[in-house]
Amino acid sequence: MTEDTTDAPREPGSQWYDNEAGPLVRPYAMTGGRTKPGPTGVRFDLIALVTLDATATGAGDDSALGPEHRTLIDLCRPETQSVAELAAGADLPVGVVRVLLGDLLERGRVTVSRPVPPAQLPDERILREVIEGLRAL
Repeated sequence: MTEDTTDAPREPGSQWYDNEAGPLVRPYAMTGGRTKPGPTGVRFDLIALVTLDATATGAGDDSALGPEHRTLIDLCRPETQSVAELAAGADLPVGVVRVLLGDLLERGRVTVSRPVPPAQLPDERILREVIEGLRAL
């Protein structure tokens, strides 16, 4: 850790800046103080797949969206992304990305494919029997 050896007085609020990174924006500022996505409280799994809905009405009007919303839209434009990939690509905490995705989902800008619940996945025993049957052929 390096010490600030200069005796120059710091201007008020300068502790919220980093010379290399620029100004620090707190996560709650990006979400308007919200911690849960949308009024329905939808929870996005890390592996849920997010796709840009280009057929949505008003899909070209991004003026009401914040810069973080637009970043997520830009990341989804070329291909479907998981929530975890979006968080990494946007360099934002997952909690913030979940709230922002809730906004985009409510506006109809994205669609979300949730992962299959474990209870609906095939039993391992059945899969092994299928493999054994295929090997017997």
